[in-house]
Amino acid sequence: MHIEYDRDTCIGMFQCVDEWDGFEKNLDAGKADLVEGEEREEDLFVREVPEDAEFEAEFAARVCPVDAIKLYDDDGEQIV
Repeated sequence: MHIEYDRDTCIGMFQCVDEWDGFEKNLDAGKADLVEGEEREEDLFVREVPEDAEFEAEFAARVCPVDAIKLYDDDGEQIV
């Protein structure tokens, strides 16, 4: 499972931070950061989700008010 995070779309509500420690607040930028995220395109970050964090990562994606977070299974199908 992997997560994709569009940092440009983020509006800094930090609900993802409350759901999963894979995100942390960046108060200087007013946006969340994806911990250990690899930048694939400008402001698009990707990382693998550890098996023991899949539930929390899914909630982080679901609570994002602007859908800046997408979650994909191992087959590449979008879950959230």
